Amino acid sequence: MRLVLVGASGLVGREMVKVIEEQRLIVDDFLPVASASSKGQLIKFNGKQYPIIGIQEAIDKKPDIAIFSAGGSVSKEWAPKFAEISCKVIDNSSAWRMDPGKKLIIPEVNGDELSAEDMIIANPNCSTIQLLMVLKPIHEKYGIKRVVVSTYQSITGTGKNAVVQMNNEREGRKGEMAYPYRIDQNCLPHCDDFGDNGYTKEEMKLVNETHKILDESIKLTATAVRVPVIGGHSEAVNIELNNSFDLSDIRKILAASDGVTLQDNPDVNLYPMPYYSSGKDDVFVGRIRKDESLDNALNLWIVSDNLRKGAATNAIQIVAYLEKKGWVSNH
Repeated sequence: MRLVLVGASGLVGREMVKVIEEQRLIVDDFLPVASASSKGQLIKFNGKQYPIIGIQEAIDKKPDIAIFSAGGSVSKEWAPKFAEISCKVIDNSSAWRMDPGKKLIIPEVNGDELSAEDMIIANPNCSTIQLLMVLKPIHEKYGIKRVVVSTYQSITGTGKNAVVQMNNEREGRKGEMAYPYRIDQNCLPHCDDFGDNGYTKEEMKLVNETHKILDESIKLTATAVRVPVIGGHSEAVNIELNNSFDLSDIRKILAASDGVTLQDNPDVNLYPMPYYSSGKDDVFVGRIRKDESLDNALNLWIVSDNLRKGAATNAIQIVAYLEKKGWVSNH
């Protein structure tokens, strides 16, 4: 398999390299791509050094798979050019997510929707992935009527510049600002740009992507908050079900779900935390309890490393799925 990684020098790109190595994906030829300013820099993969090349050069090498993690404008321009040469594209930006002609895929949730004909496949937003990994098994059993989600999102979701800003603030240095305000010792109820309805793009991604992937009948509202955390994203989620439920059954369903780890024992202070999710591929869920203000409703807390399952791991799982089906060879 000849694999292109567009955005190889970024936070998510570097995480993807790690995940490919850990999952022992067979890659015969690795082609890292980044911006012109990074060309020639070396990316270490499976013990070898690979120079960053230009994106047209990568196309000319007739790759089998291209993973994009370089922003929506790059994906919009270049993903179709890879698809034209029968190279499958997994795109981590928002460019294709809501395109009605493109699949939006979480392998454990809707991987079976993929077909050999899909050339550009969208990776969902990080917050959506961890949310739907938990909602899907509950929805299958009980039916979900409404969801209220508040996110506590790691600064790594913004990128390297946000990590630099926080570290500068902690060390008393001035520098470039990734956010309009200080982030250290602060919380910003502002993830991505605001829309005309007063919600941010990040909040609307949760709504729109849930409808596309899981069920458009689910009513969902969100508040997304950026917090000075590096380990991962956290979500406080209130779920109203169509049917009555038993908490022990909810726990049992989640404990049996692929890619989900149940951490739910308040007696011994066991609950998910982003510090401990860092570097792990699973989605962690806990603090499961009935909402005593409403019939057929519950609260829970979901945590996941946004650079792993929220981005890199999900994309590599899609690659592995396509490879298993025999849909990736371009040679």
